[in-house]
Amino acid sequence: MGVDAFLLGWVQLVPVVGAVALLFVRHVGLAWIIALGCTGGELLLAVRMLYRFDLHKEGWQWLQRLPVTDWLIQLAGADGITVFFVLLTAFLALLVVLYGGWVRHFQNLPRFFAVVLACEAALMGQFTTLDLMWFTLMATIHTFCIGYLFSAWSLSTDERTAIARYHQFMGTSLLLLLAATLMVGWNHAESHGGVWSFELPVLLQNERSPYLQSVIFYLLFYGLAIRLPIFPLHGWLPQVMEHGTVASAMVLLLGVKTGIYGIVRFLLPLFPDAVWRWHEYVITFATLGIFYSALLALVQKNLRRLLAYAVISHTGMLIIGLFSLHPHAFQGSLLLTGSFGLAITTLMLMAGIVHQRTQNMRLERLGGLFVPLPLIGLAFLVAALSVVGMPGTPGFDAVHLLLEAAIDRFGALVTVLAALGNVAAASCLLWAFQRAFLASPGAGAPAVATLARATGIETGLAALLIAVQLFSGFHADPWLTLVKQASQTLAAPYMERGERP
Repeated sequence: MGVDAFLLGWVQLVPVVGAVALLFVRHVGLAWIIALGCTGGELLLAVRMLYRFDLHKEGWQWLQRLPVTDWLIQLAGADGITVFFVLLTAFLALLVVLYGGWVRHFQNLPRFFAVVLACEAALMGQFTTLDLMWFTLMATIHTFCIGYLFSAWSLSTDERTAIARYHQFMGTSLLLLLAATLMVGWNHAESHGGVWSFELPVLLQNERSPYLQSVIFYLLFYGLAIRLPIFPLHGWLPQVMEHGTVASAMVLLLGVKTGIYGIVRFLLPLFPDAVWRWHEYVITFATLGIFYSALLALVQKNLRRLLAYAVISHTGMLIIGLFSLHPHAFQGSLLLTGSFGLAITTLMLMAGIVHQRTQNMRLERLGGLFVPLPLIGLAFLVAALSVVGMPGTPGFDAVHLLLEAAIDRFGALVTVLAALGNVAAASCLLWAFQRAFLASPGAGAPAVATLARATGIETGLAALLIAVQLFSGFHADPWLTLVKQASQTLAAPYMERGERP
């Protein structure tokens, strides 16, 4: 067998080896080299996957089966959606390592890098598996790794309540995911002589009663929705963003949308009847959430809390796209997920650089930062425009496809509301940019002349993020092509039901 046959195995193994090696390293420079080597190698593997992926081949590629126990089998496989998420994860993990190594305000950097690589390993396990139980186990590991990043490297003096809230919500999410997973396995065992299975290709062949589909749908949907998060399951995020202030953790939690992937990979294909029955209710809450969160964002005094509500509002757009149940909407939502991942990563890392200079996130105590930090401000602005879907950013084609599908499926009302809500969500980000970077410094803000200019490394990081977003925006077709066939397969059961419900 060729090297490509083991691509998915290497993608999962490399960060695990790096994380274990870093547990025995004490020298910061060596630790950074190891972390860069692992994340850089992981990105090269992801690029190799992209290069070797056959766009014309139907079904999953590079299928591999790794038995762990008699009932838990790690079945790995990839379609265009898998490759897209693996590439996004590898790039963002490399950014986190670069940020951690360049900024170096974290204590015990070798341990920090080890936890980051453990997060990456868990994410790669989720994105390459076709086994629902393995997905849930990897989600559990990922949840605890992020929680550890928050608790060990928070820069806030009031992080305990935020961390407790994070564990309460994420614990509930994991319980719901586990309950749904066990019910799926039990349903298979009932019709197959007591043999349990959690493999997606096998589960797709199972018959389920409408009542059972609805129960599992809600368990799985709520479990994933908390992780996104969407309204009204968002209560943990504003506190965690404000006080659990490790930008790296938020990149690996929000920049990489595991909840979106779980919905696309398991929820939509396994429970088409329940999805069709309840999707209008999901759309209603998503639309309300866009406006609710955007309005709350506009009244925030803390930049991190404002970013949190912008995340919640924008996630509503993703949900509207997915539950439009249209191939164009799936393509647009997936591209928007990548665009959003890059944008929120940029916003959080730039906010982290601002916090280093000012030791403050209160908007009334910021202002005039464009003078000492021009490229940092420009990166923040480009990310904000990407959220609204301005031409030249990857969000433009994504939002266009999403709204086109929404008007086809639901008519003008939902589409117009979604578009207005998207503009409202982005307006708060543009207002935050104006207040922090362009307005005169507020009372209590440090004098602009006393703030250190951006270092060459910080400038390079900002320039890289700007370049990637603009390049992805002007060359969005390859990414749409990558997920096109998987989106059509995903939409097939729903398109058969008619153009409109």
